[in-house]
Amino acid sequence: MPSELAPVVKAMGLTRGDDGMFVGRVGTVEVVALRTGMGLALATAATTRMLDHTEVEHVVVVGIAGGLGSTRVGELVCPEVVIDRATDTEYVPAPLAAAAGKISSSDDFVVDADLVAALLREGVRAVDMETSAVAAICAARGCAWSAVRVISDLVTDHPDAAVLGLANPDGSPNTRAALQFMARNPQRIPQLMRLGRDAARAAKAAAAEATRQLYALART
Repeated sequence: MPSELAPVVKAMGLTRGDDGMFVGRVGTVEVVALRTGMGLALATAATTRMLDHTEVEHVVVVGIAGGLGSTRVGELVCPEVVIDRATDTEYVPAPLAAAAGKISSSDDFVVDADLVAALLREGVRAVDMETSAVAAICAARGCAWSAVRVISDLVTDHPDAAVLGLANPDGSPNTRAALQFMARNPQRIPQLMRLGRDAARAAKAAAAEATRQLYALART
């Protein structure tokens, strides 16, 4: 989302190129960054565009995720395994830092209690909507990849998937939908405000960690 890309651009000191991507250096590491949008299809298209655009040694997925079980808001998750829930395919990253736990990726917004319980039994710590798609393209292209996610909210915070409709497919805010939702559900306004604050903090933390990992890579 724009709110996830902006902290990356700032933390890494990137500048916007003519092609809409952002470029720069973190130490001695050359970086090119772009936004995927929300969901597996857009993440697939963005990763394909990235790898078609330039020679890339390592792809890092940076952003926020939903937490499960004992995982808490603000916690860093660098997964050792990412699962595509549509196919049950498992992808193993080449992490730039210590990795632990699993992330499950899907186009679905996880709120079903039975699904949450099943994911917990599998050792899943977080859910998102893009990482497995990025992993699949990287695996097909023989490109190393990893993920840096910070928990912005818990799946148990949401009684339904309504918040998903408050953003456009590209991840930008859908202001009209948000205003309509708040007018119909004023009791959920405090939750939305908290979610916004926590998501902003999580996105900033994810960008900072990804930057730290790249600086560490540059020193090796």
